[in-house]
Amino acid sequence: MISMKNYNSTKSWLMISITVEQEEVDLVANTLREIVPGGLVLERIYGAVFPHELDMTIVPVRVYGYLPVDKKLEYRRKEINNALQNLKGISSPPEPIFSPLKEQDWTTAWQKDYCPISLGSHLIVVPSWLKNPKPERTPVYMDPGMAFGSGTHSTTQLSLILIEKCLTEDNPAEMLDIGCGSGILTIAGAKLGVSSALGMDIDPDAIKVSRTNAEKNQVDDTTCFVLGSVKQIIEKEISTPQSALVVANIIAPILISLFNDGLKDIVLPGGNLILSGILEEQLPEMLTLLADHEFSLKEQQQQGEWIGLWGKREEN
Repeated sequence: MISMKNYNSTKSWLMISITVEQEEVDLVANTLREIVPGGLVLERIYGAVFPHELDMTIVPVRVYGYLPVDKKLEYRRKEINNALQNLKGISSPPEPIFSPLKEQDWTTAWQKDYCPISLGSHLIVVPSWLKNPKPERTPVYMDPGMAFGSGTHSTTQLSLILIEKCLTEDNPAEMLDIGCGSGILTIAGAKLGVSSALGMDIDPDAIKVSRTNAEKNQVDDTTCFVLGSVKQIIEKEISTPQSALVVANIIAPILISLFNDGLKDIVLPGGNLILSGILEEQLPEMLTLLADHEFSLKEQQQQGEWIGLWGKREEN
């Protein structure tokens, strides 16, 4: 992968970019690698794919790199065009796109794609390098990181909206977040008034990131993050009481597995269960699953093809 810091920052650059199908990536990248100085970046184009499905999804790939604007520029452009033309017999890559690159601070350029997101009536998710632009809203400061949950995905936003509604209407004292990722839902619950919020994940990196994010948001005294999931609670490997609010923002097949592990039993009778990560076509099965486990549907929210559900466990 190219690193712009290896070059003189006063240089001008021309970006070469070409999008190909996944099976053509190696052929195109190997063809361009000898021509483009500094190497190439391969970027899979996922669109609205849920993070847990990334490894199972075949998507186009953008291959790009940078050409210095110098006396060799036109020669390199011709080399690139000729090399791609020579592939026509065995592949069919599209025409490359050449784009002038404006001078900027490469260490912070990526940050321009992230901005505060207002959700529900009270929340706002703010990148940690920015100030809260709406002081009347409760900020949750997050960085895009190695664990899922920076607030930009629809499933996370649906979870946050439903958590806020639940805490406003039902006011549960504690919260349990299954598959906490970056800790964003646990942190939001604590900031909205939950006195005790426990986040769980089977990924050790997620636990580390969640604890760091809780400290950034100054809720490390009311939040706790541990390694594990529903099965560990049911089997008493993790000691925690039933919760008045349980949240799980995970894809539907894993939600089904959590129900099989005993998800219902960690929700207090009369308590709340918020589920997200559900696609439209999976909704009927999830509604049936809720009913079969004695949850009544309190509210349903949708963004695009993604759906979030808020259910109430029956009292008896």
